[in-house]
Amino acid sequence: MAPPPRAACRERKARRRREGAEGRRAGRFPAASSRLRFLPARPVPPAAGRAAMAPPQRAALCLFDVDGTLTAPRQKITAEMAEFLQRLRQKVKVGVVGGSDFEKIKEQLGDDVVEKFDYVFPENGLVAYKDGKFFSKQNIQGYLGEDILQDLINYCLSYIAKIKLPKKRGTFIEFRNGMLNVSPIGRSCSQEERIEFYELDKKEHIREKFVADLRREFAGKGLTFSIGGQISFDVFPDGWDKRYCLGIIAKDGYETIYFFGDKTMPGGNDYEIFTDSRTQGHSVTSPQDTRRICEELFFK
Repeated sequence: MAPPPRAACRERKARRRREGAEGRRAGRFPAASSRLRFLPARPVPPAAGRAAMAPPQRAALCLFDVDGTLTAPRQKITAEMAEFLQRLRQKVKVGVVGGSDFEKIKEQLGDDVVEKFDYVFPENGLVAYKDGKFFSKQNIQGYLGEDILQDLINYCLSYIAKIKLPKKRGTFIEFRNGMLNVSPIGRSCSQEERIEFYELDKKEHIREKFVADLRREFAGKGLTFSIGGQISFDVFPDGWDKRYCLGIIAKDGYETIYFFGDKTMPGGNDYEIFTDSRTQGHSVTSPQDTRRICEELFFK
């Protein structure tokens, strides 16, 4: 009598399992796992309408002086220049470095300057803002000591008292965190008086003679005297020029640092950073010239 259909089915399955096991032991059949084959992954097509991604641009930073580079001397940045710099930020990182203190930089570039620039370096970087936040600060009095500071201040005031100018105003010495700013006419002069002094200075070299005298008097004291802007010059410890900010930037590993400044001649306050091997220096004559060079470098 034949077994029931279900029993017969179970018996056939058991017989096939026994035969398969015996065959594998005898080497007649490969193991089941060895018969598996993996098909290569098919490439995923790009999403509809998505353009092929361009290779990322090399890490770069554009570092700008303020007066004569992004703005007219002591004037506010124009809306057109401010808008251009935000477009430039889509290509590279953007920073500013100036000899002025933070309040003066805000007056020229806007109260939201730390949000509009990746780096803001007032006083040559002795005060530093990075990624919208305060980063660090250094001070000159702790570094030089009170004796040298007073000798320097007294000598400058005595020198200014002896020179005759068409006009003198107030604030002849401005004490900043990282430097002294010395102005023969006084920083409180009007814009018209500023221009008048600047034109006279180009003819009579008033600041140049003042600085030469200070270099002789304070030789060996570790001080740098740097002419910048239209009416003043800066005094700071050796090495505290605009190159100081490069020590902060170096930690971020940029492949290229482009520097733009107008006082790039020897004795100018952009000279040291302009000629430094860590930067690719560009000498400019005006904000319009700065924009032209940037457009040639990054938009063509």
